[in-house]
Amino acid sequence: MESIGIGLAGFGTVGSGVFKNLAANRELLGQRIGMTFDVRKIAVRDLTRARAVDAPAELFTTDLDALIADPSIQIVVELIGGMDEALAFVCNAIRAGKIVVTGNKALLAEHGTEIFKLASEHKVPVFYEAAVAGGIPIIKTVREAFVGNRFESIHGILNGTSNYILTRMTEAGIGFPEGLAEAQALGYAEADPTLDVNGWDAAHKAIILASLAYGFWIDPSSVRVEGIQSLTAEDIRFASDLHYVIKLLATIKCDQDGGIEVRVCPTLIPEKHVLASVNGVFNAVWLHGDVVGDALFYGRGAGQDPTSSSVISDLAEAAMALRSDSGRRCYGFTAHDLYGACKAQADVVSRYYLRLLVNDQPGVLARVAGLLGEAGIGISSVIQPESHDVGQLPLVLMLHDAPYGSTKSAVAAIAALDCVKAEPVLLQVETF
Repeated sequence: MESIGIGLAGFGTVGSGVFKNLAANRELLGQRIGMTFDVRKIAVRDLTRARAVDAPAELFTTDLDALIADPSIQIVVELIGGMDEALAFVCNAIRAGKIVVTGNKALLAEHGTEIFKLASEHKVPVFYEAAVAGGIPIIKTVREAFVGNRFESIHGILNGTSNYILTRMTEAGIGFPEGLAEAQALGYAEADPTLDVNGWDAAHKAIILASLAYGFWIDPSSVRVEGIQSLTAEDIRFASDLHYVIKLLATIKCDQDGGIEVRVCPTLIPEKHVLASVNGVFNAVWLHGDVVGDALFYGRGAGQDPTSSSVISDLAEAAMALRSDSGRRCYGFTAHDLYGACKAQADVVSRYYLRLLVNDQPGVLARVAGLLGEAGIGISSVIQPESHDVGQLPLVLMLHDAPYGSTKSAVAAIAALDCVKAEPVLLQVETF
């Protein structure tokens, strides 16, 4: 049986999981694909570090280039994370003719154009199923299983840490700091959770999905990204009163003119929608294709085994690519010009939730409504509970469809009113 040489760059949570599961399922993989995988080098930063998974000491090196230089290695797996070092490694591997498997979502989102141009020039495929939604096979679905579909929309809950925090805020009525502390205590959040809670982890994944769906690499600067840090228990409660659930939602849409909208932000989802029931650390992607209709994918979006499952699926496909003839035309991303450009975020039309803290006095609602009216923004409903603190109370407004730019300008004008006592909270409302 043919043996495929693997070079692992990184032996952290995912890298060690790949090594462990390749060994555990060696016979199964051999029977299914007619080839076996042998890890021949493992590059790490610190040779003395204790490791949860045992591997022969002679496999380890601190030299990334050794993986590329080794003629017995046909596939390299980049799991070191970060940007500059990972980019240099991936590009050097492609130039050397090594097939690349990576789970580095930030690298692909920021440098996808460069990487796939190089891959095409050198006729070397790049595989990256593990970069989006952990063990959910969404990359292969969008790129292959649904290749005959025009994607009208893709909505995703793509970050398990944020989803866990929001789930606990909803179930236990706690605030963001308490939810984050729970997530960190359970190992669901890093000591520095910035990329998870500020929305950029999910945004990198959304950029990859949108690029695959619409045939051009999405510029990160065109994506609206907001995190969950400013959400409060009050927002969760008010959303529930209005029959919504708040999720950090990635939204990818194409309008009738081919304009593409990509955003990641806290969003009110109708409580009866299927995505509203995705809780804890789980991820889900709900997409609509013109041929297939609606489809839902659900599973664990992170963790050693789910993510290593996706890496191993890429290794199997990479092994098939090694065996195939030289006529392969797709090297990880196929560009086309069937769609337009990204829409300016200011022009994106949506509904909104607006929460204010205002003085408890006559005329406040009229002043707020007046500024919204001047901007052409209608109010669909209002919640104004009795005062909690002497002289101040929350004011929650559900706004009709309006462009994001004019809505932000109106909210800035409202924030400047002397009767508004805290920074307004403006959230997206998605009705699907």
